[in-house]
Parts: sequence; structure tokens; C-alpha cells
Amino acid sequence: QVQLVESGGGLVQPGGSLRLSCAASGATLDFYAIGWFRQAPGKEREGVSCISANEGNTYYADSVKGRFTISRDNAKNTVYLQMNSLKPECTAVYYCAADFGGGDLGWGYANWGYANGYDYWGQGTQVTVSS
Repeated sequence: QVQLVESGGGLVQPGGSLRLSCAASGATLDFYAIGWFRQAPGKEREGVSCISANEGNTYYADSVKGRFTISRDNAKNTVYLQMNSLKPECTAVYYCAADFGGGDLGWGYANWGYANGYDYWGQGTQVTVSS
């Protein structure tokens, strides 16, 4: 059973940075596609970024390209989301999710941003961007 635990959220001023961590137990993350999603109050959960299984190809929502970076540390079995130049609209609960092999995310990871493609989820970490 894969267990995912997010950490690193908090309160940050606009323009600031945070690094979120998604630590896994019960599985080797290198074999899983890992997605980061966020959900703001009253809004649907949206895909932010994804790193593919094995090759480590990365994908980003247009709204975060150039500001967020996803990475994986196999030695620590952890995936990170570095978030720079944060904006108030980034305020949300951030979740990481895992899909074994990435096979449920479509050809060429075309569906990486759809939550129903992932089998395992963490509990989420709150990110608040406010002055």
C-alpha cells in the first residue's frame, strides 16, 4: 500500500517561495508517476505538475510554467514542488498523487492533469499566499 505524506506548506507573501515535499512509504516512487494538484475553496481540484515514472519527464499547467519546478530524489523517495513567485491565486490545499507506471494518464501523459488517473493520494498541505 502506497502512502504519501505532503509537507512544506505555510503562509508566504506574494512573490515568495515555498518547497513542498511528497514523501512515500510502501513503494519506490521512481516506478510511479507523481502529480501535484491543488484545490482552492469552492473550486475544482486542478493539476499543477507531474513527473513521469522512470524517465522523469515533467509537465506543468500553463498557470505555473516558469515559476514551479517538480523534481524527484530517488534516494529519499521524495518528490518536490519548488514554487517561486507565488501569487495570491496560488492559495489552496496542495495534494500529491501517484499512479503506478503512469499507464492511466494517457498516451504521452496527455491526461496527467486529471485527478481520476491517480490511485493514491496524500492528505494535503495548505499553502496561503497573502500579505
